[in-house]
Amino acid sequence: MRVIVTVVEKVLSVTHIDIPDGLSEPAIRQHIVDRYNSGEILTDLNIFQVDFESISAEIVKQTGENS
Repeated sequence: MRVIVTVVEKVLSVTHIDIPDGLSEPAIRQHIVDRYNSGEILTDLNIFQVDFESISAEIVKQTGENS
């Protein structure tokens, strides 16, 4: 029997970054989003916490297998 198992987890990642002084709050948000979207932050992120959300399984009928 083949079963597809799906696990959903919420992963919290943390990093410390330097940003220019004097930015407004919206500019800080945009700076962080731009760095994240460019992939620049991804290499610095450290997994901080993983929370289990759900697990499910689906039985897959294989070729030639009876119900």
